[in-house]
Amino acid sequence: MKIWFLLLSFVLLTPASAKEHVILCGGPALRKWEDLRVEKDRHDRWWANFIRASTMRMDELRHAYGKDASVTWIVYRPGYVSRGREDKKPYTTWIQEQATKRKAKLIWISTGDQAIAAINRQKDIINFDFFGHSNKYCFLLDYGSDVMAVSQAWIHEKDLHKIRRGAFNKYATCQSYGCHTGESMSQVWKTQLGTTLIGARGKTDYTALSFGRLPSVSGSWVR
Repeated sequence: MKIWFLLLSFVLLTPASAKEHVILCGGPALRKWEDLRVEKDRHDRWWANFIRASTMRMDELRHAYGKDASVTWIVYRPGYVSRGREDKKPYTTWIQEQATKRKAKLIWISTGDQAIAAINRQKDIINFDFFGHSNKYCFLLDYGSDVMAVSQAWIHEKDLHKIRRGAFNKYATCQSYGCHTGESMSQVWKTQLGTTLIGARGKTDYTALSFGRLPSVSGSWVR
């Protein structure tokens, strides 16, 4: 009887322990470009908006799922290399230290296709979060790094068919903390991947990080 109890416990506990939590993190703009824009259109005064949001989310996941939960952090590296060079700071080293501190598997990527490949390698994603710039059609992994107000790396809603539907648990919670995702991309995500992507109708505001909260939205969160 004891052996059967142990076997049953193993079967019940294994799926929960094997679930994946994935955070996709875009890069910041350079100040040399942003400072040329009018004040209301400037972004990324602080280099770590998306990094701090990511680590706050990791802390939430650890609290909810335990210290052994599998957390994968996919980060757009070129943006932090460029901003680090501009600010004369070792940002990529600091990011690696944050990943190590929180026992997250850090995957550096440089293109949208690499980000998709990293997502496709996961087996049972139960939580997915995106922190970065976006518009209603795509996640902008890069924005204003090499060219002012221009993205050179992204995942467009037309690329979502490349993501393996089976990578996601059917009960997965997915959310984009980029601007305007809920105005188009969320609907395409649902069609292509079969899971809901909570997105913003309106702009997201990362100043909430200063108060210990994840980004807020100027309009509303939609599914």
